[in-house]
Amino acid sequence: MDTLLLLKAAIMGVVEGLTEFLPISSTGHLILAGSLLGFDDAKAKVFDIAIQTGAIFAVILVYWQRIWGTLVALPTQRQARRFALNVLIGFLPAVVLGLLLGKAIKAHLFTPTVVASTFIIGGFIILWAERRQQAAVRIASVDDMGPWDALKVGLVQCLAMIPGTSRSGATIIGGMLLGLSRKAATDYSFFLAIPTLIGAGVYSLYKERALLSMADVPLFAVGLVFSFISAWLCVRWLLRYISTHSFVPFAYYRIAFGLLVLATAWTGVVTWAD
Repeated sequence: MDTLLLLKAAIMGVVEGLTEFLPISSTGHLILAGSLLGFDDAKAKVFDIAIQTGAIFAVILVYWQRIWGTLVALPTQRQARRFALNVLIGFLPAVVLGLLLGKAIKAHLFTPTVVASTFIIGGFIILWAERRQQAAVRIASVDDMGPWDALKVGLVQCLAMIPGTSRSGATIIGGMLLGLSRKAATDYSFFLAIPTLIGAGVYSLYKERALLSMADVPLFAVGLVFSFISAWLCVRWLLRYISTHSFVPFAYYRIAFGLLVLATAWTGVVTWAD
């Protein structure tokens, strides 16, 4: 396989891993990076979704003790069943709306201009959420969540189907606005990502299987490996970061980056491919 193509796959994997769990939109960054690299054909779009699985393996590794403990305790412990049910409830809205609207969204919204605009809007929403968060916390831990809390966060997650919104940003900031602590919202976002992104990756590979062949295995393998490594480093860093910091810097990053993309597109400095 072309060495340059494998290098592009590695870069895309790093972009995915570093942005998947931060409130800055991995899909948005992948669209923009793919546009700059010329890695944006139909197969590349399948690749972008498939390599999310590598990032999810990083979350599974970081949270392995909690995940395994929950699975083992399911037959005997009510708390374990409640936790698993909350993850399932939060996952279902994305399944339903994804199947209903996914095709239309991909056809009309996967463009750099949409991504840049949602970057900016999302940044202002984060600033607003952080300012009202101080007196709004009523759920300190994911174990304190009820089914209704899970459903509301799951519905908010569906906003991330709009490229540039950020799945983690929607669930974390949405969770905070709904009364979860920053730690509870971040933890639940990670757990909710496991079925959501694995499901999206498997479904995309199956649906677009006609585009793929065994010759694509090295390309996808490189993307998965680099996505896993960079996501593992990012998740560990983020869990330490949120203990003493807010998400305000990510908000300013989103706004600045979105304005930069719009400015370069409008002036013609960069030709962003749709």
